[in-house]
Amino acid sequence: MELISQDGFSFVFRWLHVLAGIAWIGLLYYFNFVQVPAFAAFTDAGARNMAIDKLARRALDWFRFAMLATVATGLLIIIVTESYASDGPGGIGWGAAPGTSILTGMLLALTMAYNVWMVIWKNQQVVLANAAGLLEGKPADPNAAAAGRKALMASRQNAMFSLAMLFFMVFTSHYSGAYDTSGGAKVVYWIIVLVIWAVLEANALGFLPWKTEAGKGLNWFYEGVSNVIYGAIGLWVVLWLLWEILFQR
Repeated sequence: MELISQDGFSFVFRWLHVLAGIAWIGLLYYFNFVQVPAFAAFTDAGARNMAIDKLARRALDWFRFAMLATVATGLLIIIVTESYASDGPGGIGWGAAPGTSILTGMLLALTMAYNVWMVIWKNQQVVLANAAGLLEGKPADPNAAAAGRKALMASRQNAMFSLAMLFFMVFTSHYSGAYDTSGGAKVVYWIIVLVIWAVLEANALGFLPWKTEAGKGLNWFYEGVSNVIYGAIGLWVVLWLLWEILFQR
């Protein structure tokens, strides 16, 4: 019965947070590294539409609800953990290195959650409806291709964000205390992080000059699995180097 306590609930929600996160990010990688290339290789349009209607639909349901569970359990951790925001024992300490780390991870995670619900799912509903309609003999939806492209860009950007996001979620408790984020260096850090974040997210939403055009500008990172991986590693390296340069004790 030790779990029926404030500390116990904190542990349970952390466990559920990790479990939901595994499902969410696992499906994110499945879509980007398995499903998209596999569906592109289909030579039979009917078979591809069947796969979209029967497979992708189910995977997307698990995907978005795993995201909601991850966000909800993350918020519950903050609510039930005693002195979560304090600098004392058991606390993150928003003003200290663990706080800077977890806030970086949270910024990326919440952006990814927004992309799932407001961009990917919204546009995939058009793609799913088009596939179902074609299987029933209805004419193709002329908006389906553009909607699929928007969903792909947001999904690929989420995959790029995910490596750094997962790093900071783990880094917070296990190593961030070795750094010192006090003083003006933290202001410089957040300016750089927010600029990088804003540019990448604006690109994913098609707000930059090249919009959703394949291969143009930063959209290069969305073309193919290897480019997404290069982008994810590159973003993580940049953020890690910021810590090494700005926050070394």
